[in-house]
Amino acid sequence: MSEPAPLAEDMRARILSEPDMILSDPDVMRALITANEQAMGSNIVDLRGVAMERLEDRLTRLEDTHNSVIAAAYENLAGTNQIHRAILAFLEPHEFEGFIRCLGEDVMTILRVKKVRLLLESHETALDPNLVEISDVLSIAEPGFCEHYAGHGKAARQVTLRGLSPGESTIYGKDSAWVKSEACILLDFGELRLPGMLALGSDDPHQFSANHGTDLLSFMGSVFERAMRRWLG
Repeated sequence: MSEPAPLAEDMRARILSEPDMILSDPDVMRALITANEQAMGSNIVDLRGVAMERLEDRLTRLEDTHNSVIAAAYENLAGTNQIHRAILAFLEPHEFEGFIRCLGEDVMTILRVKKVRLLLESHETALDPNLVEISDVLSIAEPGFCEHYAGHGKAARQVTLRGLSPGESTIYGKDSAWVKSEACILLDFGELRLPGMLALGSDDPHQFSANHGTDLLSFMGSVFERAMRRWLG
């Protein structure tokens, strides 16, 4: 076999003067280590090379974790800003009609959902024993309907996130066929008042999932309850 060509003098001088140029390039370092292992043969184990490989794998995992944490932080910040904007929007109207209209327009756009539905329980449901649509946003339900709907017959949490099959839910009216996931926020309007529910329906099956956090929606629900009390008072 012919001997490898000697290293060019100018390249050799540059490497000697700037060794960091080689050390900071992982691809070059990996090629040098591989060449060194091949030169030593298969009967010799380079413990330093093994250690470097393990350190490199660990560094890669740390970088991936670091990037995941940063991405989650940005996502959480974006979600927080989104909820804050929605809260400011429904606190702005001075009349109940404007409040309801804001839910079906501004809040729906800010939260990027297909439908917003506000259900208020009442003993006066003469038109239908389960649900009476007052507007495209507001519906009147019989007592106990909201918790039964959110919990599927079981005790429900304040916020329930879940996926839906097309047409599985009937509370969204003509848009029910398009809703593929939803957030159900149970509302407590205070003593001697029947509860209610704010339902957010999305055509994205991944927007609301049971493994997502609910802290921001719980906070929005608490503010929404207090905003509603002034209209119910």
